[in-house]
Amino acid sequence: MERRPPRESVTLVPKSLVIVESPAKARTINRYLGRDFSVEASMGHVRDLPKKKLGVDLKNRFQPTYELIPGKEKVIKTLRSAARGVDSIYIATDPDREGEAIGWHLSEALSDNNRKFFRVLFNEITQKAVRQAFDRPGEIDSRLVDAQQARRILDRLVGYKISPLLWQKVRRGTSAGRVQTAALRLVVEREREIEAFESREYWTLTANLSASQPPPFEARLQKFKRKKIEVGNGEQAQEIVQALDGVSFTVETVTTKEKKRNPVPPFITSKLQQEASRKLRFPVKKTMRVAQSLYEGIKLGQEGSIGLITYMRTDSLRVSSDALGEVRTYIAQNYGEQYLPAKARYYRSRKDAQDAHEAIRPTSATRRPGEIRQFLSDDEFKLYKLIWQRFVASQMQAALLDQTVVDIAAGPYLFRASGSVLKFDGFLKVYEEGRDDKTEEEPAASLPPLTRGEVLQLNKLLPEQHFTQPPPRFTEATLVKALEEKGIGRPSTYAAILTTIQDREYTVRKEGRFRPTDLGLVVNDLLVASFADLFDIQYTARMEKELDEIEQGKIPWIQALQDFYGKFATDLDQARSRMKVKEEETGESCDKCGKPLVIRWGRHGRFVACSGFPACKNTRELSAKAEGADRPAESDEETPRESCPTCGKPMALRKGRFGPFLACTGYPQCKTTRKPGTTGSDQAPPAQTLLEEKCPRCDSPLAVRQGRYGEFTACSDYPKCRYVRNKTLEVACPQPDCSGEIVERKSRRGKTFYGCDRYPKCRFVLWNKPIKKACPQCDAGFVLEKATKKQGTLHYCHDESCDFRESAGTVA
Repeated sequence: MERRPPRESVTLVPKSLVIVESPAKARTINRYLGRDFSVEASMGHVRDLPKKKLGVDLKNRFQPTYELIPGKEKVIKTLRSAARGVDSIYIATDPDREGEAIGWHLSEALSDNNRKFFRVLFNEITQKAVRQAFDRPGEIDSRLVDAQQARRILDRLVGYKISPLLWQKVRRGTSAGRVQTAALRLVVEREREIEAFESREYWTLTANLSASQPPPFEARLQKFKRKKIEVGNGEQAQEIVQALDGVSFTVETVTTKEKKRNPVPPFITSKLQQEASRKLRFPVKKTMRVAQSLYEGIKLGQEGSIGLITYMRTDSLRVSSDALGEVRTYIAQNYGEQYLPAKARYYRSRKDAQDAHEAIRPTSATRRPGEIRQFLSDDEFKLYKLIWQRFVASQMQAALLDQTVVDIAAGPYLFRASGSVLKFDGFLKVYEEGRDDKTEEEPAASLPPLTRGEVLQLNKLLPEQHFTQPPPRFTEATLVKALEEKGIGRPSTYAAILTTIQDREYTVRKEGRFRPTDLGLVVNDLLVASFADLFDIQYTARMEKELDEIEQGKIPWIQALQDFYGKFATDLDQARSRMKVKEEETGESCDKCGKPLVIRWGRHGRFVACSGFPACKNTRELSAKAEGADRPAESDEETPRESCPTCGKPMALRKGRFGPFLACTGYPQCKTTRKPGTTGSDQAPPAQTLLEEKCPRCDSPLAVRQGRYGEFTACSDYPKCRYVRNKTLEVACPQPDCSGEIVERKSRRGKTFYGCDRYPKCRFVLWNKPIKKACPQCDAGFVLEKATKKQGTLHYCHDESCDFRESAGTVA
């Protein structure tokens, strides 16, 4: 019998590599492509301008220097490994400027003479859309890359050139941003409108009336002798009440008109953010995070992972003909032909819309929210339902209402009542848009049958006092609306803008509305005074249009930067000498030299100082009342006047880098300090407590000791042996080819941070505490823990490209 030669093992190598941004998107797309494709995730951007230097050559036509983003070495290594042996690489990043730029940077990092790069674009992650994109691949659009590159360099120039000025004039950590400062300016100007607003008293007179048939209804005074009347005070209101005593109320006219109410268009990014804020109370950032997961794909049981909505960063109202046909069929079958217009509805986008993508809609109108509820989180279900309802309603018939206006004569006075009755609900059967202005009056639900000449019974005449109100502070929804209307930013940046002005402590949100902090006010005033053009609202909008023109190929990106930098450099030189924080007078005199005390800015905020500085260095903490409600501080009255245990002079409450402390007012001659709530005797360090463990360096016993920044474990033979045991967290160092683990450490100034125990060989560090828990979104080995005032303790992925974020127990 002839023996067959042993069969050789064959390793199948994919012919093509597909690169997307996230693992979730990779899993969804992988289902639609065959064995000839391997799908990998870049985890967002892989290259950027360097963090510690400008990275832009101002003398060489603004040429940028790009570096691999720290922590992305492993990603690039994985992608290069996956690219070995493949003929083609398909870039399938998001269809916008940032996605195009990510694709270009990937092509630069993975370039090979034997490899071809293709660009595939799809507005929705469905099998049909993905297949069509791969059937017609294109190339990376250099105009989109140029537009993104111009925006990035603009932002870098503004941030890196102006921020150091703010560090000198205000405090370290402050920053300027081309778009964020324009948004801050809106908040500041609104606050000053409110402060300058002078309230005016006015009165309304409402008559509660009954006709021959129920129900009773209300009519409001409108005119006196056929002219509009304004009642300015209570005396005038009482005079009218007395004049109407015994006067008959007679129906003068009854006008009924049919009113048509058309549906609103499907969502664009800004409208989705506004409506999710109104109806779901979602912060803008959360809306985009949840929408991203719906777009990238949700696992629907046996169907596998499917993209549920179209791309969520768009300013276009365009909808594909296939989607229109499907939703019209759905409406006819589920609501009836009476709810279906004769023709599909088409909505016109704004003039400055990029129109690169469709409106935000479900990828299939037949996939009803209730049918897939079990596969979605609560937040995903709420947002998907909102998007689905808005899209279906946008293609339904208008609602019809009978609106009735009744004029009622009472002597020389005219009262008016209005009401409406819904005749046909139309699109309101599915969806009704929320409103920002909750004070807007709603017409009465219905009026009784009324005829001209009918005499009505007066039940009660109600005079009511009112005061004119200032413009309301911005909510997230109304601030996004203002940014959109004024052309500041783009759909992809609204969430980042709102996050930045809060993270920088320029604004706070109280009861859901933005208020500028003292820091925000001073930063805004300095920047607007020194860079009037750059931070002008209209100028910011023009810059956005120029970026659009770069994208459209109308102007070269270098020319746009040259036009900008000439004026900017001049303003920058002038600001270096002119920019100065205005000192506020306190009306008090220095208790040491008698000169006026003023309020100044320091690295830890505002404080009271002598105007005679540097001859007199007397300072003190700013009281809570002067500091403002958004930054509380202990007032002098609340602080007990204690004596220094060293020299007997009074102790004063100070604010340092690590919080409040008590210090001797005799500084610098006496440098006694202590923590509030302790006594002088508390400051003596306790004796060290010996442990049974041995020092790994000298074999002496380890001891628990008390240091300047708390308890720690170290060698008992100090100072001969300086071994200190760092607290381990059982988290492996994520750096490639590093076998170390993350430990808790202290900086020279006592601030806790976390770093690799193989330092200085490995210099990986973190400021927030790592938790041994795999990221559920990108499978990273650990997440970080961060304590915030508003949201409590949060967990988020340490990989900057992953947007996973949850509270320490409940998803945020």
